[in-house]
Amino acid sequence: MANIKSAKKRIRVIDKKTARNKRVKEHVKTALREFDDALAAGEMDKAAEKLTACEKELMQAAAKGTLNKFAASRKVSRITKRFNAAKAAK
Repeated sequence: MANIKSAKKRIRVIDKKTARNKRVKEHVKTALREFDDALAAGEMDKAAEKLTACEKELMQAAAKGTLNKFAASRKVSRITKRFNAAKAAK
């Protein structure tokens, strides 16, 4: 346990940031899971909606600094590719 006032404050700040990052990551994972479920069920209209939701969540996470912007763009690219391949297969 820290004894210095500034160290105690850093612990509080880090706890807040950790909680925010966890919450943002949970939102991203939920959006990705919903997209995967819609794609697996073959519901293209629902999958298209979930794709835009995923993209929004990923870009917001990148804007907040939780995810790297390149990692977020890469994930968006990969799920878009999967959606387009599934749509072409239909």
